[in-house]
Amino acid sequence: MPTTLNTPIVFPCGKTMKNKFMLAPLTNQQSYEDGKLSDDELHWLTMRAKGQFGLVMTCASHVQEIGKGFLGQLGIFSDTHIAGHQKLTSAIKAHGSLAVIQLHHAGMRAPKELLNSAPVCPSKNQKTGARALSLNEIKQLKADFINAAIRAKISGYDGVEVHGAHGYILTQFLSNEINHRKDNYGGCLENRARLLFEIIDGIRSNCGPSFLIGVRLSPERFGMVLQEIKTVSQQLIDSGLIDFLDLSLWDSFKLPEEEEHTSKSLLAHFTELDFKNVLFTVAGKICDAKDVTNVIDSGVDFVTIGRSAILHHDFPVKVMENLNFKPIKIPVTKSYLHQEGLSEKFIQYMKKWPDFVKD
Repeated sequence: MPTTLNTPIVFPCGKTMKNKFMLAPLTNQQSYEDGKLSDDELHWLTMRAKGQFGLVMTCASHVQEIGKGFLGQLGIFSDTHIAGHQKLTSAIKAHGSLAVIQLHHAGMRAPKELLNSAPVCPSKNQKTGARALSLNEIKQLKADFINAAIRAKISGYDGVEVHGAHGYILTQFLSNEINHRKDNYGGCLENRARLLFEIIDGIRSNCGPSFLIGVRLSPERFGMVLQEIKTVSQQLIDSGLIDFLDLSLWDSFKLPEEEEHTSKSLLAHFTELDFKNVLFTVAGKICDAKDVTNVIDSGVDFVTIGRSAILHHDFPVKVMENLNFKPIKIPVTKSYLHQEGLSEKFIQYMKKWPDFVKD
C-alpha cells in the first residue's frame, strides 16, 4: 500500500483526515421533501464511511427553503433538521471519517415546481423566471448560510463546504454574465465575490478556529472566467479563513476551454497557486487507481471521488490495496447498485446518466 494515499493529512484548523480520499457531494434525491434525513440517505453515506473515505461529504444541502435544487434534497435550513444530522454525523464518525456538510442554495437553478414562488438570483433572469434579490434579502441569505454552519456544528459535523460552483447562487453572484447588480454585490470582481467572502468570514467568526471550512468553485461554465476564479482562489487562501479549496473541474485532465490558456492543463493553472498551508482537492473523472495517483502526483493534496464512489462504497480500500484497480464497467444492474447502498430513488436518478444503469 503506497504511504502517500493512506498517510493522514492535517488541515490548518487541526482536524486530521486519515487518508487522501473524499466522497464528493453527490445529488441522490433520497431524503424527505421537507429536508429531513431519510434512512436511505443515512445508509448510503454511512456505507462510504465504512468503505474508508477519509472525509464523507453530504449532498448539497440547502440553507433556505427557497434554495432547494432537487427532489429529496437534504436540508439544513431549520432546527428541525438537527436531529437527523446528529444521527448522520455519529454514524460517519464511528468509522473514523470526517463528517462534512455542503452548504448550498440553488438560486435561479431552483426548479419552479419545487417552490411556491419564483426562484431568486442576484439579478432578474428572464430565462429562468428568477427575480432579483433585494439588499435585505442578500443580508438574510448571508445570515442563513452562517446559521446553517452553526446548525452543522451543533449537529456534530467536523466542518462545512460552501458551494460556490456549478451555477448555483454564489456562482451566480460571481458571474459577470448573470450578475448585473449596481450595488456593492455587482460590477467588479471584488464586489461579485463579496458575498462569498462575507459568508466565509461569518462562519469562521461564529464556528471558531477548529471548525473545518472548505469552498467549492468551478472555473468554467455559467459565466466563469478562469483568471477570475484563480484570483478568487488565491484570495480565499490568503484570507487565512479556509482549510481547503475544492475545484470541480468536470475533467481533471482536460485543457481549459479558454483558448488563451491552453498552454497547460486546467489543473496546472491551479497547482501553481501559492496554497500556503491550505489543502487542495479536485474532482472530475478521477475514476481508477491510476487517475488517483496521477492527480496526487500533480500536486493535489487529496482526491474527490464521485462516480467510482457510487460504484464501489470501498473505493479507497480497493485503490490503496491495488494501484492497478479499475472500477466495474458500466452499465451496472439495479441489484448491484442496491448492494452498494443506493435506494430505488437514487437508482432512478442515476438512470438520467447515459449508460450507467442496465435496463
